[in-house]
Amino acid sequence: MRIGIVGMGWVGASVAISTLHAGIATELLLHDLRPGLAEGEAMDLAHGASFYEDARVRAHDDLAPLRDAAAVVVAAGRGGRPDESRLALLADTARIARSIGEEVAGARGLLVVVSNPVDVLVRVMQQASGLPPERVIGTGTMLDTARLRRLVGARLDLAARSIHANVIGEHGDSSVPLYSDARIGGVPLRRWPGWDPGLEPALTDQLRNAAYEIIARKGATTHAIGLGPANLLRWMQRGERRE
Repeated sequence: MRIGIVGMGWVGASVAISTLHAGIATELLLHDLRPGLAEGEAMDLAHGASFYEDARVRAHDDLAPLRDAAAVVVAAGRGGRPDESRLALLADTARIARSIGEEVAGARGLLVVVSNPVDVLVRVMQQASGLPPERVIGTGTMLDTARLRRLVGARLDLAARSIHANVIGEHGDSSVPLYSDARIGGVPLRRWPGWDPGLEPALTDQLRNAAYEIIARKGATTHAIGLGPANLLRWMQRGERRE
């Protein structure tokens, strides 16, 4: 499967290596406006070819070759500051998303938006590209859900994969964790031995502020969000029909 990635900053690079490790790409096409960056990342990733499934990694100066990809992941945009909400990025990132959408109009595959504010940018990208709404999607609350499962698992000393809990709504500050619907091995979370519902407000605060805590320490969130779209594409390619 040919996969394109637009924006080769920290997040785009993480999406690239996660996609290669997932073994779903036969060809990975990279693009960035900064001269040489995509080419440098392509060279670096290609040097690790013996560590992942066979795939060709190439850089492109324009977006035209990416229109033929089965999926294009959009990770381009300005990173947030520790004191800045995701919505505060909209003025800058909407302009970038609109430009990318116009350039990939006529794309034959999916557009997967990672850039923030992701939920709003999905709509901007869909309108700019003219693609059907079902072919322009975002990672939504995938990362929020992963964070919630890790938080609950850590509290109960259980593997995050064993926690069946979901976050709905908008990614980030207004996300809604569904504790009432959460389960562990078929048992409702609120009936699990040792779980205290009184912990939930504090966990929700941790969930919503997780990105800001990371940004304050390392400047950006990269690894977990890189794993998200790689897994999403793998599930879609395999037709797993899973959450």
